[in-house]
Amino acid sequence: MRWHGQSGQDRAGTRLPDGMTPPRRPRRLPRLPPASPGRHRLNKLFYVAAVLGIGTSLWAYWLTYTDLRDRAASAERIAEACGGMIDAEAVMELRGGFGRAVAWGEDGGAPRECRVGWDRGRNGHQGSFSLLVRTPEDPMPMHLVGDSVRLEPFGHRGTLASRPADVTRRADHAEPRPLGDGALGHYTDDAVTVRADCAAGKPSALQVTAKAGYDDVSDADREILAGLARDSLTRAAARLDCRMPRLPDVPDELRGPGRRLSAPKTARASCAWYARHLDDTRRGRLPDRLLEAPTGAESTKETCLLAVSPRRVRATTPHLSDSQRRLTDSALTHSPWWMRTASFFGAEARSVAVHDYDEPHAARPGTAGGGEGLGAWWASSVCDGRPAVHTLTVSYTYDNLTRDRLRTLFRAYVDDITARRGCTDVTFPAPAAFR
Repeated sequence: MRWHGQSGQDRAGTRLPDGMTPPRRPRRLPRLPPASPGRHRLNKLFYVAAVLGIGTSLWAYWLTYTDLRDRAASAERIAEACGGMIDAEAVMELRGGFGRAVAWGEDGGAPRECRVGWDRGRNGHQGSFSLLVRTPEDPMPMHLVGDSVRLEPFGHRGTLASRPADVTRRADHAEPRPLGDGALGHYTDDAVTVRADCAAGKPSALQVTAKAGYDDVSDADREILAGLARDSLTRAAARLDCRMPRLPDVPDELRGPGRRLSAPKTARASCAWYARHLDDTRRGRLPDRLLEAPTGAESTKETCLLAVSPRRVRATTPHLSDSQRRLTDSALTHSPWWMRTASFFGAEARSVAVHDYDEPHAARPGTAGGGEGLGAWWASSVCDGRPAVHTLTVSYTYDNLTRDRLRTLFRAYVDDITARRGCTDVTFPAPAAFR
């Protein structure tokens, strides 16, 4: 046995046998100063931070996992409910992205209508989305006019105390604005409608509306809605055997249209006819406010909203009979006085009806009529070889106060739009329809 070190003698001087060396003493480690209380607390802090960091990472991983799982399940629900008619991933980007979706549709695998609702997602908001596919051959008309609850421009739902003091200052929704020149369709503040004519047979045309079911729809959301509507129209055309020309592109920007009414003198577009009409006639009880939209050379729908301000209602009251004065109180709260003109062109003009409580009253091309308790009148014409229907709706508490002015007013509108669109063969209601 041999130790490494000094030969034949250990370190204490003891003689060792030949060939043996004394063992090496172990090296003494330096003594560390005792840990201070501050260092001890710091170590504990580092330990707790490490544990919390690991826990947070695991929680973030779990949230990511559940988010992906819910998103995949939501996309599957949407695709199934809407029969594959829409891009589910695009729907889930509305309103900044949402969480779990609850979707439902109709007609099994190829619905004409579906709706998607969602809970509070990443942005903390609830909301919904709906898609509606229509054709002129459907049992229900594509375009409904008249004084229906669904068509009122100043619904102002809620209690009487929550209603604005000026009920006609701002409409519930904007009037439809054309997408480009209007050939592709139109849009409002919360919906985009895309349409196309079919080459032959039935359906003769297709219309798809993508609508957001929440307030304050952003420009980015309207662009998503437009993309969804255009894509869904292409898919619907393939399923319904509609051979259509190539669709125009969606405009780059869909800025939010205004909903605030203005004075007639400001009219420059779809309500310009009304400003000219007031220049040629006494105002009387006619509206002193309007909400218009740009006009498109190829638009298949064009509207103009007219309304009476509270100031004009009060100024009119002294000139009314006792029975008529009872209408002024409601005009200042829940039944404001308003009118709307609307024209429809092309294949869709064959699917226009006036609202009635029993069943819609068809307003067919080549005919004219109205009144008889409907609160609406229609005329027709032929524009560039295509049918057109022109309508006037008056709120039910207002038509008796303006009945003596309606025929002249409606004639001014029809003459203006048919001249502007180059229409012929105008058919106008008989004078008796306005009595």
